Amino acid sequence: MTDGSALDLKSFIRDIPDFPKPGILFRDITPLLASPPAFKESIRRLCEPFADSKVDAIVAAEARGFIFAAPMAVQLGAAFVPVRKPGKLPFDTHSFHYELEYGSDTLEIHVDGLKSGQRVLVVDDLLATGGTVGACCRLIERTGATVVGCAFAIELVALGGVKTLAPYSSFSLLKY
Repeated sequence: MTDGSALDLKSFIRDIPDFPKPGILFRDITPLLASPPAFKESIRRLCEPFADSKVDAIVAAEARGFIFAAPMAVQLGAAFVPVRKPGKLPFDTHSFHYELEYGSDTLEIHVDGLKSGQRVLVVDDLLATGGTVGACCRLIERTGATVVGCAFAIELVALGGVKTLAPYSSFSLLKY
């Protein structure tokens, strides 16, 4: 198949019931990643809404967000800037501490990772409640950069992450 636009990308997502705990239905992206045509098409479709957004950098929090963000950065001609947990980046960092429904966490970015005025797209594999990506957006704003939007491979609509991320715009490739 040469035309990837005909691919049903949902057919490459595997449902794993009761993972990581009973009652959770895990949406597994590994079959999509194992198919070069499906993975390539997912990157193309994720980039499409942002093709004219003049994105300077793509930011993603570890780890699965990196899988989509790095090839998107290449396709959009933008820098890729990782956001990690404390102690994982080897240079001076900005940090952002935030509360989650089940505790708290901290994210860090290199102090020279983004410059004031840069236009940044935040990418992750999954939008659930929006807590981590929302924290990424606030961390980006601390650098003086501007969030132009958020992109996700999968969105779990019932968990309301889009509302949590408001006023940032978001695009989800697949919605469940």
